[in-house]
Amino acid sequence: MKRISVLLCTLVAAIMVGHAQKFALVDMEYILKNIPAFESASQQLEQSAKKWQKEIDALNEEANVLYKNYQAEMVFLSDEQKKEREREILAKETEAKELKRTYFGSNGELFKKRESLMRPIQEEVYNAVKDLCESKGYQLVLDRASGTNIIFANPAIDISDEVLIKMGYAK
Repeated sequence: MKRISVLLCTLVAAIMVGHAQKFALVDMEYILKNIPAFESASQQLEQSAKKWQKEIDALNEEANVLYKNYQAEMVFLSDEQKKEREREILAKETEAKELKRTYFGSNGELFKKRESLMRPIQEEVYNAVKDLCESKGYQLVLDRASGTNIIFANPAIDISDEVLIKMGYAK
């Protein structure tokens, strides 16, 4: 009986070794920093965000000026004039909030622009990783940059440079 158990365990171990899975790591931050198109896209996004933020800040400043003027002149205004000024201030604040939502909301212009600029780069990286996985037999590739649960990884399994070479960004 012991012989059969030992033989069975040995057979299971041999099968598991025969079907060993290969793992690899990539460092997406490193890869993206070495792709010129990514840097260009990041700069475009940053410029757009700054431009749009300036528009929003200008509207907020207009609302603040209206409010300060309202406070300074409030004692001289009739009830109807006060209500009108309050409506103007509220309208300006609402306009700023709407513009912020239009530019920076979950489906705002910044999100759409990021999608249009970054998706092709991400797909190119994904396809390069996929091709390497298929050609080298990797079963799983983890991102070292976002893998907060990775305590230690042997640098020998990092294929980031291979991904860059596959994409034509050899060092």
